[in-house]
Amino acid sequence: MKGERSGAKWKKSIPWKSSIPYNKYFLAGLIMTGLAVALGVVGFFWTPYSTTAMSASEKFDPPSLLHIFGTDNFGRDIFSRVMKGLGTTIGISSLVVLISGSTGILLGALTGYFGGIADEIVMRITDAVNGFPSILLTLVIISLLGSGRQNVIISLGIVFVPSYVRMVRSQYLKLRDADYIRRARLLGVKDFRILFVHILPNIFSVFWVSVMIGFNNAILAESGMSYLGIGVQPPEASLGNMLSDAQGYLQAAPWYALFVGMSIVWVVLGFSLFGEGIRRGKVSE
Repeated sequence: MKGERSGAKWKKSIPWKSSIPYNKYFLAGLIMTGLAVALGVVGFFWTPYSTTAMSASEKFDPPSLLHIFGTDNFGRDIFSRVMKGLGTTIGISSLVVLISGSTGILLGALTGYFGGIADEIVMRITDAVNGFPSILLTLVIISLLGSGRQNVIISLGIVFVPSYVRMVRSQYLKLRDADYIRRARLLGVKDFRILFVHILPNIFSVFWVSVMIGFNNAILAESGMSYLGIGVQPPEASLGNMLSDAQGYLQAAPWYALFVGMSIVWVVLGFSLFGEGIRRGKVSE
């Protein structure tokens, strides 16, 4: 009995135990995104075959033990290019979310906490940006900056900022007059510390769900830009430009579009389930 009680007491004392959202959505999303990220990271350093070397004799080989996803119109191994494409797409999406999320936190925190003229200016700018369809605005920015990986990251980073600003601002408006924040002010705590030490950790449960949604949007947007030929340029592998190439060979090599399309669906669904798992875990707490 004494051992059981001490064991139960030890479990209760684990600080992170209750914060992990154990549910089927979280587990499924973790497995799916973990596999996609692992393949993408490995693809940066090693692939079963070269992603650029062409072979006329292996053109349009169907899926087999040698090429589990088959080969494309240049005889390149599709699985190797999917690995490389996953790394490219997830890498670009990560940078987009990092840029837009960090900018959104900074602007949203300052405008939500202090308000005033700066708040009005930032909100009117975000309203103006939200007034345009995101894809159309991205195309306009890319047309000014030019195509390429860096310009896609910059353009998508700009387009995604308003959604984070609004979300963070709403949370800061809700918490800035909370009792513990008022007590902190009475104790002489500086505004900067209140912003990023007292309030910011309390919005992470909502923020991480927005990050997962942002990942999905960034992956789809990057794939769309590359599909249209204004994102990552061949011969570099990206899921978007690979799907664009596969479109012309649906009858000759249907596996080409099938496996690339399934890879995009897998990543997007994985991040969706991961975000839903986090949301449900936080709600249940």
